[in-house]
Formats: sequence, structure tokens, C-alpha cells
Amino acid sequence: MTGIEETRRLLFRNVRIFDGISDHLSNGDVLIEGNRITAVSENPIGEAPGQQTVEINGDGRVLMPGMSDVHVHLVGNANTFVDLLGESESLLAANTLAEAGRMLLRGFTSVRDMAGDTAGLKKAIDRGSFPGPRIYPCQAAISQTAGHGDFGFVYDTPSALGGNQSRAEDIGFMRVADGPERMLAAVREQLKKGASQIKIMVGGGAASMYDPLYTLQFTPEELRAGVRAAEDYGTYVATHVYTDAGIRRAVEAGVKSIEHGHLASEETVAMLAERDVWLSMQPFAEADHHYPDPDRADKNRQICNGTDQVYGWAKAHGVKVAFGTDLLLEPQAAPLQSTMVTRLADFYTNIEALKMVTSGNAELLHMAGERDPYRHAKLGVIAEGAWADVLLVDGDPTADLSVLGDPAKNLVAIVKDGRVFKNAL
Repeated sequence: MTGIEETRRLLFRNVRIFDGISDHLSNGDVLIEGNRITAVSENPIGEAPGQQTVEINGDGRVLMPGMSDVHVHLVGNANTFVDLLGESESLLAANTLAEAGRMLLRGFTSVRDMAGDTAGLKKAIDRGSFPGPRIYPCQAAISQTAGHGDFGFVYDTPSALGGNQSRAEDIGFMRVADGPERMLAAVREQLKKGASQIKIMVGGGAASMYDPLYTLQFTPEELRAGVRAAEDYGTYVATHVYTDAGIRRAVEAGVKSIEHGHLASEETVAMLAERDVWLSMQPFAEADHHYPDPDRADKNRQICNGTDQVYGWAKAHGVKVAFGTDLLLEPQAAPLQSTMVTRLADFYTNIEALKMVTSGNAELLHMAGERDPYRHAKLGVIAEGAWADVLLVDGDPTADLSVLGDPAKNLVAIVKDGRVFKNAL
């Protein structure tokens, strides 16, 4: 059975529990009432006379917290570059809602959206109008002129020089802002529109047309202005950046989460641990993205070639590492999200990987403080009082992480916010 099923009391019996924190599975029952987990017990949980209870007998299957992906682009992942340039915003939103539902059925019950107008979609999902994960919006990512988020054409006059803003800005995907004053306005604009945290582009990227990877983007003064505006709202800044120089400039400005970092040196990776800064990495493979021109294809190759060593250094130095996917502009590639989870086994033990995609990522999500829309309970754990986001797995991901690579087959029950969105038993 698939679809949306509501119940007041949901009881998982006879399950092996990975709680998101422990190194071993435990046996027992898990009770969900409303949208919270209310009991986790080694002993059978009894009936509640007068209350409707739906029981799911796990028959020894593994029950784990819903997964999270802390670097998604719901709008960008659900639409092509041509869609973003030429289609109506209503179609872009419809494609995005459809992909949000598919993402939930892959077992991702929470996501941090890192560029795109998703605050309204978040409200619709939270109200129960559509299936989808919990969304932590950044709203538009902020870029300098000729930076990673400048989607204007080379012959367009920059908006800072009196030109019109690009289509990417019109649809709330990017915001180009030069100078500290415009940076302040851009950050405040995203907070006004519902951003949980702020995304700023601090270096070059593969998808962008004008900026080599080595470029430093935004001056220290501009970055500090953005960080200050975010902190005044009780939240933090995450930055797109790959290189040593860019990472160090971002950290010195007060940024709390480095997105990517694939070209960092070991010294810089160690600095992240010393400064208590998150590394939001993606286990990229070169074939994950396709670029029609040799320049962007080469940038993508350089980024992917740095993946293995940066993961190794991050683990060796005890850096707080989060999992994300950063799939973009190729909707047919969206199912790679599940495959990328399984790649974590190349760098971490299965238990370490599972902790990362559950309680570890949740720690980063909750760093939004008062801007955290789901701060009233814990995410990423199976514990009394936590949000009722759980997955029943046919197979043991603590022994074989690859079972998460086929969610249609192996995720036999998916519950988010206490609602059953899939029950194949």
C-alpha cells in the first residue's frame, strides 16, 4: 500500500532498532502517537483501550530514523536548465512538488534546500497538502557578479551597474549582490522569505559558466556583513566553496558550514575541526553530472578527484562531516540520491554512515536555532519525544549499507510526522 494514511496510534512490533546514535541494534517495540515517538521498549507495548491502533509487525526487520540530505536543490533537481530559463513558475513548482514526494519515498524525511524558492512548498507539505520531506529552506543562494550563482549571460549588464536581474533571480533561485550593503539586503531578503539558514557562494563551481574553481568570491567585508545579518536572526551561513583559500576566507568571516570542500588540503581540513566548522560533503563520482562543454567537464573532474582524500583527512582529524548530494539540473539523475548514500561505505563503517545520515545531519539542521522550523523535537533519532520519522527496512543496513540503494524494494514502511506514506507489509 502506498499513499497517505493517518492514524492516532501506530505501533511497530518485533523490530530491531537502530536509534540513530547507538553502535548496535536493539530489539523491541516502538510506539508513535500523533507526530511523536512516545515509547521505545524492549518489552511488548500493550493496547490502549478506546484508542485506534494500527500495528505493523516488523518480523525482525530493522527500524531506523528517516534519513536526511543536507544539500539538495529541490527546484534545481526537479527541473532542467531549459526549464529554469523558459518554463512558467507554476510548472517549476509542480515538478518540484512531484520530486519532493519521490524524495520522501526514497526515505529522506528531512532535507536542507541550498538554493531555490521552497518556503511556500515547505508550508504546503507541512500542512499535509502534499507528500514530501521536512524542508529547511535557504531560499535564493547569494552570489557576486560573475560568481557561481550569476546566471546572467555574458552580454547582460550586471544589475549592480544598472542592468536587469537574470531569470534565476526572477524565480528566486539566485540573488546577485555586490558590496556589503547589497549583501545585507540579500541576506535579509531571504530571511524575510522564510530562509532557515543562508547560502553564500564563496568560490567557483562546475555548473557555472564564468568562474574558474580557483576564484575567490566576495571580499572579507562582504562575507562578514552576510554572517552578521544571519547571526542577528539567530542562524548561520553555509558557503559553496572548494579550495583552501576560499574555505579559509569563509571560516575567518564566521561561516559555520562548508559546502563541498573537495579541493581542500589536509591542513585546511584539520583547521575545520579546530574551529568547529561543519564540512558538508558529497560523495561525488564523475558520471553524476554531465556538462556539454570541456571547461565545465574538467572542473567537475577536478572536484571528483578530490573526494577520496578529503573524506580520509576529515575522518582522521575528527571533522564534523554531513551528508548531501547536490544533484542539479538533471531530473533523470534524481534516484542517484540513494546510490550516493551507499557510497559512504567507501569511507566509513556502516554504523558511522547511518549515524551521519540520521542524527549527525540532524545536528547540523538544528544549528538554525530559532530559525529551525522543527526545533520543538529531535530529528534523526528513535527516542521518546522525537519526531515520528522512521523507516522499516527489509535487510540490515548496519551489515550492508547497499540495501538503502534500492528504496522501492527495501524500504517497506515509511513514516513521516506520524503519517504512513508507504506500508508494503
